[in-house]
Amino acid sequence: MERIPCTIITGFLGAGKTTLLRHILAHAGGRRIAVIVNEFGALGIDGETLRACGIPGCADEDIVELANGCLCCTVAEDFLPTMHALLDRPNRPEHLLIETSGLALPKPLLKAFGWPTIRPFVTVDGVIAVLDGPAIATGRFADDPEAIARARAADPSLDHDNPLAELYQDQLAAADLVVLNKTDLLDDAALARVREAIAATAPRPVKLLAAREGRIDPAVLLGLAAAAEDDLAARPSHHDAEDGAHEHDDFESFVLDLAEIAAPEGLIGRLRAASEAHDILRIKGFAAVRGKALRLAVQGVGARFRAEYDRPWPEPCGRKGQLVVIGRAGLDRAAIAAMIAQPIDALS
Repeated sequence: MERIPCTIITGFLGAGKTTLLRHILAHAGGRRIAVIVNEFGALGIDGETLRACGIPGCADEDIVELANGCLCCTVAEDFLPTMHALLDRPNRPEHLLIETSGLALPKPLLKAFGWPTIRPFVTVDGVIAVLDGPAIATGRFADDPEAIARARAADPSLDHDNPLAELYQDQLAAADLVVLNKTDLLDDAALARVREAIAATAPRPVKLLAAREGRIDPAVLLGLAAAAEDDLAARPSHHDAEDGAHEHDDFESFVLDLAEIAAPEGLIGRLRAASEAHDILRIKGFAAVRGKALRLAVQGVGARFRAEYDRPWPEPCGRKGQLVVIGRAGLDRAAIAAMIAQPIDALS
């Protein structure tokens, strides 16, 4: 029996992994694709976003969500049973896509494909690292001492060993293909610097594709035939000596219930202010806007935010606004909630 190809999509929080997935599903050409979405935090925003895609042939049962647990840490508990369930379907998928958590190390997941009950049936077609171009342009994740020194000078909270840099480097080291996203936010000089930084950090030559909104032909992304599970030695990790051990104690997340709002602008302004005041890494979720039948999908990375009406509120939960807030450990949850959650009468 021919093995099912699986594409693993990695990348830091907010790089655009879910947007890339939606683009692949929208241009699948009738191919049966199943998606496993792994999130950091108990509220599955990315899975719900994919279910709202409205793409013909993209059924809810083909979106498998594993929330509040990182696959690189819970391979036996979450990954293997999920894979077995997909393989046991009478109409097996023709391709698998896995969107890892933005805090995930890819190598332990790659090792799981050598499991005796998985290896005969599935192969890792390729590992795609989605990178946030503007974030790298700031030097925050680049392995560049001068850039890191500049970042530390601008942000005292970075005056220590930054585990995010290791995550970035591990994700890049595992990649067969790099999608440099949000390049529309970079000028030519910044884009050239980012390309150089990525090439200097990658342990081996890797193809880099510039993208906006993850718009890359799936024919380029799928069918790489990398068999990454057989090529682990060429994909070094900072955690190889620890046998893939990975701690998430440096990060935390919480869910914030959100009352109905009058307009998106006031909410986005408060989210931006809270992110800047508390060094929040990521905010994502849904809001109910007065007089609007559709829910407002909100996505934020640092101080950059976007919001769009995506679909009617699903039954039976009704119009329940919720946001997931992700940051380094020690978030002042009460202060963040006070800045974001305000009654509708207080909004313009």
